[in-house]
Amino acid sequence: MIVRYAIVIVSLFAAGPALSQNLTADGARRLVIDKLIAFSCFDGSRGTGRIYDDGSIIGTIQFQGAGPVRSVWLPAGTLKAKGEAVCVSIKGTYIDQCFDLNRIEDQSFRGSLSGLGVAYCDFTRGVSIAGPAMAGRHGGR
Repeated sequence: MIVRYAIVIVSLFAAGPALSQNLTADGARRLVIDKLIAFSCFDGSRGTGRIYDDGSIIGTIQFQGAGPVRSVWLPAGTLKAKGEAVCVSIKGTYIDQCFDLNRIEDQSFRGSLSGLGVAYCDFTRGVSIAGPAMAGRHGGR
């Protein structure tokens, strides 16, 4: 189940052919580190969260836009840059999932599974909502 959370959250970084401006892993890092981010995915999944400098993630997710909103805490090292891609590494899995990134607007970007532009999430920085999941171990930064 944690792999599913990570893949959806990390899908926060994707690319569709209609989007023209590639976003480097470093560019995405500057856009999201220690900022509240909202995301919505191709399958209706949505949520909010923070990605920290150590690659950890704290947030909430609602799968396929229905059902309960779940809290998510993923440990340091979950997100890593590999070249220009952002990859998710989950303990107990044998392969890292990597994502292509494309800027949509000044404060948003799309992340898609590398080679699968139809599996994506759109991310927007600067949302003005916060929940109890944001306050946890990182002090609600």
